[in-house]
Amino acid sequence: MAKIVLGLGSSHTPMLLASDETLPRFAETDQKIKHRDKEGRPATYAELLEKADPKMAAMVVPAELVARQNTVRAAMAHISDTLNSAQLDTLIVMSDDQDEAYLEDARPAFAIYYGETILNSNEQHEQYRQRFPEWYVKNRQGFFEDDAPRAYPVDAKLALHLIDWLMEHGFDPAASKCMRKGEGEGHGMAYVHRRLMDEKNPIPIVPVFLNTYFPPNQPRPRRCYAFGEAIRQAVEIFPGDARIGIIASGGLSHFLVDEDFDRAILKACADKDAGFLQNLPRNKLHAGSSEILNWVGVAGACEHLDLNWFEYVPGYRTPAGTGTGLSFASWA
Repeated sequence: MAKIVLGLGSSHTPMLLASDETLPRFAETDQKIKHRDKEGRPATYAELLEKADPKMAAMVVPAELVARQNTVRAAMAHISDTLNSAQLDTLIVMSDDQDEAYLEDARPAFAIYYGETILNSNEQHEQYRQRFPEWYVKNRQGFFEDDAPRAYPVDAKLALHLIDWLMEHGFDPAASKCMRKGEGEGHGMAYVHRRLMDEKNPIPIVPVFLNTYFPPNQPRPRRCYAFGEAIRQAVEIFPGDARIGIIASGGLSHFLVDEDFDRAILKACADKDAGFLQNLPRNKLHAGSSEILNWVGVAGACEHLDLNWFEYVPGYRTPAGTGTGLSFASWA
């Protein structure tokens, strides 16, 4: 029978791709975006700064930013090496969508893509030039092809099997066979292709989307965990002896780093504490922090594996404590 033999989790923020010189510039964007405090209440940057520990200022001087970034770069390299040496037949990529593949006209709670290929195209990326400064756009460009669009392989047979099995066992995922004309894969999928996979020998993927970001139909933590369990069960009756991997792309806390919460999630993954993960407080799962639900799904899919490695870097980038809980892990 087929089996999930490897689980992975990785943050995918453009901050991961920042050069040493541009790391301090995230303060420019963080001062302008909408924020929430650690309890999920709307807050301005000024309000977060007023409440922040004064010691935070020393943690975001350029030398400290670069030191943390070097740790992150090593963690990304470790994830990439683990993925590309695992001899996988397919990688299931579980990620959220942010007005990329799915828009307000129809936004499913869960969706699976089953086309033969999926396109990575810079056209999808171009919209960001209207919203962000050029240095930020350049960082984010690392998710996408530099020149012509590229079609990456999809394991359509496994994708169709997952859809069919889930329909028979209590889930009703949306199904997508193609992207809208002129559009390519979202950044959660693109990050895996462009930053983690061997460019010359990409592993076929099954794109699995969770609507973590947008109300009113965000799947609850308990449902995400059960969805991961169901995916594992479906894989285990897939004909053949394929070696399957699964990765959570995104997370953990942002845009205000919640280090205690992030570490509690990683501990729950290591301890196989399903109850903790199934009952995460929804008030902490807004905006970027909602991507934690991708990790909840992968934890459900990897109950039979052990979390054997992780790296956590509290990616503070302003004196207000804004940034991302930069997280990387593997189950085997």
